[in-house]
Amino acid sequence: MPSRGWSNSLDLYGGRGAFIWAHIYTGTMDKFVIRGGNPLQGSIKISGAKNSALPCMAAAILTEDEVILENVPQVRDIETERKLLESMGAEVELGYGRAQHRTSIRCAVLSDPVAKYEIVKTMRASSLVLGPLIARTGMARVAMPGGCAIGGRPIDLHIKGLEAMGATILQEHGYLEARANRLKGAHIVFDKITVTGTEDLLMAAALADGESLFENCAREPEVVDLAALLRAMGARIEGAGTSTIHVRGVARLHGARHRINPDRIEAGTYLIAGAITGGDLHVEGCNPGHLGAVMGKLEQCGVKLDVSKESVRVRAGDRLSASDITTEEYPGFPTDMQAQFMALATQANGTSLVTENIFENRFMHVGELNRMGANITVQGRTATVRGGARLQSAAVMCSDLRASAALVLAALVADGESILDRVYHIDRGYEHLEEKLRGAGAQIRRMGEVFARR
Repeated sequence: MPSRGWSNSLDLYGGRGAFIWAHIYTGTMDKFVIRGGNPLQGSIKISGAKNSALPCMAAAILTEDEVILENVPQVRDIETERKLLESMGAEVELGYGRAQHRTSIRCAVLSDPVAKYEIVKTMRASSLVLGPLIARTGMARVAMPGGCAIGGRPIDLHIKGLEAMGATILQEHGYLEARANRLKGAHIVFDKITVTGTEDLLMAAALADGESLFENCAREPEVVDLAALLRAMGARIEGAGTSTIHVRGVARLHGARHRINPDRIEAGTYLIAGAITGGDLHVEGCNPGHLGAVMGKLEQCGVKLDVSKESVRVRAGDRLSASDITTEEYPGFPTDMQAQFMALATQANGTSLVTENIFENRFMHVGELNRMGANITVQGRTATVRGGARLQSAAVMCSDLRASAALVLAALVADGESILDRVYHIDRGYEHLEEKLRGAGAQIRRMGEVFARR
């Protein structure tokens, strides 16, 4: 059947109504068909960061007042979070088009503080409602998180921190049951750096009794973004963006308006798209300050970058050179860019070593890239990429969000027409990816196979 794609959403995006999520939630198993060989030219505008929007939506639980978020991306995980909040009794309105991707959330009554498995089974960020629910209602029942199968993302650091703040937490039948009269401030040193753990406890501490001191915190821009919203709501937070965060709990938070940061991973993905295709691409509406590690590696590979306040122009050099990467917590090279860089390394001159230090199962894209003609071997946490391969079209399977992006990048330079199956993974975190790429000259279209739910 013809591609349903985002054609309806693009009409509505122009201002004639709210976005219809039908193609995501009627059981559509979409595919991308990509013909390689076109250098990307022109510009691509970056959307808001999904990984900032999700914790900020969860933060709305902390107040009875309205929280308005702007620059919220139009992706599957946001719709899942909306369904989750509404199932608890919240009123959520997603506005797009002329509403500038604005989301309004009012948690005046939380009649059912439960994160149900059938809603959160596809999304890791479900654990982010645990802290806010306990802080606001004194109880929570949260299904253990799902999402991409890229390795363990243990929730034990969330539990350990909340227990130190006075919560009683039991795990049974796949759910966490938590209770507390009122959380107390605590001094917590994270055993390892955790983004969602830092965010969860930061929200909990905002309404806790007394002061909290968190050490070995995540420094990601998404944590800083959440802290900015919480401060706008009346929280007293110092040190977000450093390894030590100090929170003075308050009795009540109020509503606020906040604009979500641009998505640094989406921006990095399109920078690599411009480089791997030998194009001349402007990546607009991004924050170059959040892209230091990625841009540094691209320059080592011979890519030319022109950086301005809110955009980066990427131009491929005469020839890409190999470069090694090791994923680290921010401000190091992000694990969410590892797969995309590996796709670029297949086209570089020489051998690149890619070491994954964050997740133990994040090389699932290697087999699919090799099916397209790449020469990649894996030993433990390190992949050896022998560059200069002439990639060929193939039918490949998307396994997780960032692996899917890597396969798109590879297909953009492969000979012939590639078919990417299970692109719902991409829809979780990239807004209108095929439309943005097509606007820059890529030959990409969406094909849908619909299995309507009765």
